[in-house]
Amino acid sequence: MIARQVVVRGRVQGVYFRASTCDEARRHGVVGWVRNLEDGGVEAWLEGSEEAVSALLAWMRRGPTRARVTDVTQTERSPRDYEDFEVSR
Repeated sequence: MIARQVVVRGRVQGVYFRASTCDEARRHGVVGWVRNLEDGGVEAWLEGSEEAVSALLAWMRRGPTRARVTDVTQTERSPRDYEDFEVSR
């Protein structure tokens, strides 16, 4: 299991990015969370197999239809053993 802390920039708020990320994470078997940042970005914590996290990251580079992703940064972290994926406020 791997963990990544991710920050996504661009037009990623108000376009269902968090809800769509949650759906995609659950589809890939990734656990963690996603939340809006005050500066207009979105932050996420992803845990799962390397293949599953990589697939979710590839999706996050595009996002949902109305999103316009300009940058995705990721930092390797130690897993925290989350049990589900949730949208944080």
